[in-house]
Amino acid sequence: MKVVGYIRVSTSEQARDGFSLDAQRAAIEAECARRGWELVDVLADEGYSGKRDDRPALQQALSILRRKKARAIVVVRMDRLARSTQHLCEFILLSRRQKWGIVAMDFDFDTTTANGRLIARILASVAEWESEVNGERVREGMAEARAQREASGQPVTWGFKRQTPDLVVGRIVRARERGDSFNTIARRLQESQTPTPGNGARWYPSTVARIYKAATTETATTIDRSAS
Repeated sequence: MKVVGYIRVSTSEQARDGFSLDAQRAAIEAECARRGWELVDVLADEGYSGKRDDRPALQQALSILRRKKARAIVVVRMDRLARSTQHLCEFILLSRRQKWGIVAMDFDFDTTTANGRLIARILASVAEWESEVNGERVREGMAEARAQREASGQPVTWGFKRQTPDLVVGRIVRARERGDSFNTIARRLQESQTPTPGNGARWYPSTVARIYKAATTETATTIDRSAS
């Protein structure tokens, strides 16, 4: 099986024993040799936080996977790829749609196997539950805020509408409902040179997620989802 290795260190980790890029690369090469996998490349991000999705080497690895040049991404530790369960689930959902696997050596996580796929489904279910619970809390809070504004005669408007045109919001909502990840949506918006909220430097997955969540919990604003 062809795989691509991914290694990362943040600035604070570069000098930590056993966490160097060379140590991670050697561990991945040894594991691939043990399993008989063909390692097509080992891509490295140096000085990048795991909280960011716009890591150059990570995007290159995802491109290799998307183009079917490798069947799985291999990391020494899961936190090299994702820094939270919710973040990991974004990658799991993306890998399921594009049909590639995730292998993390630190706790034998391997979605190319039946056991690994079971763990991935459990993690995804927990993350979905967490998201739904948070959504319920947000909706309840917004409903209370709406009632208070209406009672006082204030207009009911929310921040995402002031900075992001409805057509862009609708595009984000439709893409997400098709199953696209926030990372993918952000990349497409960036590639199409869509203006960012507040004239920011670029589109980030966190920005897309914030707009989507605001749009899907705000019932006062009608978004034309059929517009292109």
